[in-house]
Amino acid sequence: MPVADRLNKIPMAFRAQVQGRCQLQRIDPDRRGRPQDAELWVQELIKEVYPEPPQFENLRTRTYQISWRFITNSGQDEGIIRPVIGARGYPFYPGSSMKGAFRKACNEEQKLRYCGSSTKSRDLHPGILRFHGGYPTGLDWTKRLVDIVHPQQERQVMIGNQGLHSSAFVQISLYRPELRFAISSRENLSEEEWETIWQIWEKAFSMGIGCRVSAGYGHPSSLGGGQLYSPHHIKGRGMASKLLSGEGEFRPNMFRAGIRGHAMRIFGGLTDERTATREVERLFGGVTGHGTVGLLAMNFVIDRLVEGTFGNHSWRVPTYEVEGKLEWILTRPLANEDHLKILRNLILHLNMFAMIFGGFGKSWRRADHRLFYPDYYQGNNKPLIGCHWQWMPSSFARDVGVRRLESVPKFLDSLQKVAGEWLQLHGVQFSNQCRWREAWRVGNVQVWGRLADGKDDAITIEWLHGNYSNRKSIKGTSITGSMGQIGRLWHRMYPVVEVIEGERKHYRPNGKYLELITIFPDQSSTCRDFLYFLKDGGEFRKLWG
Repeated sequence: MPVADRLNKIPMAFRAQVQGRCQLQRIDPDRRGRPQDAELWVQELIKEVYPEPPQFENLRTRTYQISWRFITNSGQDEGIIRPVIGARGYPFYPGSSMKGAFRKACNEEQKLRYCGSSTKSRDLHPGILRFHGGYPTGLDWTKRLVDIVHPQQERQVMIGNQGLHSSAFVQISLYRPELRFAISSRENLSEEEWETIWQIWEKAFSMGIGCRVSAGYGHPSSLGGGQLYSPHHIKGRGMASKLLSGEGEFRPNMFRAGIRGHAMRIFGGLTDERTATREVERLFGGVTGHGTVGLLAMNFVIDRLVEGTFGNHSWRVPTYEVEGKLEWILTRPLANEDHLKILRNLILHLNMFAMIFGGFGKSWRRADHRLFYPDYYQGNNKPLIGCHWQWMPSSFARDVGVRRLESVPKFLDSLQKVAGEWLQLHGVQFSNQCRWREAWRVGNVQVWGRLADGKDDAITIEWLHGNYSNRKSIKGTSITGSMGQIGRLWHRMYPVVEVIEGERKHYRPNGKYLELITIFPDQSSTCRDFLYFLKDGGEFRKLWG
């Protein structure tokens, strides 16, 4: 008897990745209210998963928590990253991958004993350890499996909105899973040596495991080794990302995206487009040519996270308030200590730059309207605009850097200087040929500032929504942008932290803010009139550019 509609009864996992059958990586805008192919794939997988995870019998095991997301690439389906599926339908971190990560963390003696080697004659000498990989410890991994990747660099930094369509793509990753790893030995080992083995594995794990580790995937929930320097302690609030399901999620990879974008801006102000791109990929990795493994990986360890919502009806969006530690991890040794010193200084400056002039995540170019313009939300449903980030007290001494307006130009000059030092280490020739919209150089960007007495003294924020002088306005123009169009103006309310001198220095916020406007001028009369207003208005003064 014929089976009705038999083609559509084949599970997604066994369908060809072609239009009309299955396209796991694609988000189809015409499927409103109906599940995407990736969501169907996940539903079918979860339905068949055993309730109990695979067990490692008579093996040495340890369990670790992933700080955010974890992903491995099965390589089975073209165009999408999705996990290797092991016993009982559970995602699996392969033993071969575990051995590779472990081997990188060994010294030469440990590498030979534990992992083996090949001689010049290609004879194999196996190591004493066998790596059995890792599995989730329960079923929590089945939640939030459908992950979204949305590249923004070209729109944000390079060419704005000129003929560029930015698409989001799907990948399948595990949200904050707890993983159990197993190792065995063909020799009887002492407890002391087993402890050494697990310390090596934890060193490897601290560098990140699986795919996309440079973007914050696959890191442990506690800080490990390999840090470029001690972490930044920060807190912030803003609009969370939204998954395909409509559920909100705080996504730590926004820190890497933000710092990478700022590196593009700073390098773009010192050299040409091709060289700037190459040097940013040297730091953070990239896919140009055969691909580059970056010098740096990122991890964010959450100390406190409150997820919520803001707004009503169509304006309702997910939100977050978070505190945590942002760390940068060196993925491989540098040539000498001088190179390491310059790299540390560069990344410190880039993190400070991000905090001084904007923030991280969605709407980072605007100050949080809930804090600095609450009247905006009186009476009508309106969108959530802006975010707000600040240093935690433990970072005041090292990371604040800018405490008054006079320090802003000195900081920017210092940032360009250390960026230039890093580029010179790699033989880069300086030029002003980069034509990116937000290349950071004199003539392409201006920074204006004033000292605001408190949260109620933010004056720029009203100019974004009305007239700034008589009948003149920048609202909805190329300067401020509009829905789907990235503007040319950043507005930041940066908290002032003052130094209290004494036997020991103390630091405390004094309730004031540096109100900063960063603008990338175009040739429009609107922009020209606004810059004249800033110059003659008396409130702001030009700090750089």
